[in-house]
Amino acid sequence: MKPSLLVLIHLSEESKALISNAFDILYAPDQPTRVAAIDGAAREVRVVLTNGSTGLSAAEMGALGKLELVCALGAGHENIDRVYAGEHGIKIATGAGTNDDCVADHAMGLVLAVMRNIPQLDIACRSGIWRDVLVLPPQLAGKRMGVVGLGTIGKKIARRAAAFDMEIGYFNRSPRTDVDYRYVPSVEQLASWCDVLVVATPGGGATRHLLGARELQALGANGFLVNIARGSVVDTAALAAALRQGTVAGAGLDVYESEPKPPQELLEFKNVVLTPHMAGWSPDAIKASIMQFLRNAEENLGAAA
Repeated sequence: MKPSLLVLIHLSEESKALISNAFDILYAPDQPTRVAAIDGAAREVRVVLTNGSTGLSAAEMGALGKLELVCALGAGHENIDRVYAGEHGIKIATGAGTNDDCVADHAMGLVLAVMRNIPQLDIACRSGIWRDVLVLPPQLAGKRMGVVGLGTIGKKIARRAAAFDMEIGYFNRSPRTDVDYRYVPSVEQLASWCDVLVVATPGGGATRHLLGARELQALGANGFLVNIARGSVVDTAALAAALRQGTVAGAGLDVYESEPKPPQELLEFKNVVLTPHMAGWSPDAIKASIMQFLRNAEENLGAAA
């Protein structure tokens, strides 16, 4: 008999088919079905599949009396109550590493889109506006990229930027010994140094509003911000104020505090490029994440993958 699995995130039919080889799936990807499942049919589940944004609370874990394992699809786990899980012998596993390349690709896409003003140039071209009357956007080569959080994804972004002949600096909790990029000891100083600041740090309380008014002021009127980390890392109100005042040149955001609703404060700005938290999503990355979940389940639960 296959173990029971509660799925709290949206999955494709292909992904569900892969997982169903190893689990009996209880699918509850929205709030009403989630509440109903946890109050009823999910009482027998041994495993929950979620992600960092969707999470799993202590109260929900407490309601699932047979829960043994919580898996996050992707690297994030900030909204999974790790303290409660640890106190009650519930294991937590993630899909760290399965979508790193996809996230790094998307980050560079946002850098290009916002620095080269590609969305607005597309609109202008479709309207018959030729380049002679347009403000020329900067090139990437020769510019400075600052990376906030030089973990695995941050390093991949830096390598891609280096291929564009950009100079790389970074802020981290401590300097890394495996790179020769410039280490800068504070986010504010890094913002002051670079032309584009890319946020690749984990989410959670420790990094909430790490980028606020002071850091945006340091980034300056010719500086761009790109965030592929978590929406909580950037103070949305401060960013809106900086954009309105011309304190920063523009922003490319895959994540924002209002998710899944769009950030209303930013929708008026033509120099903001938004994508719906999909930097880590591609057919390749999703399949890799599903396969990692099945391996995690086999290793931590003994389920047949």
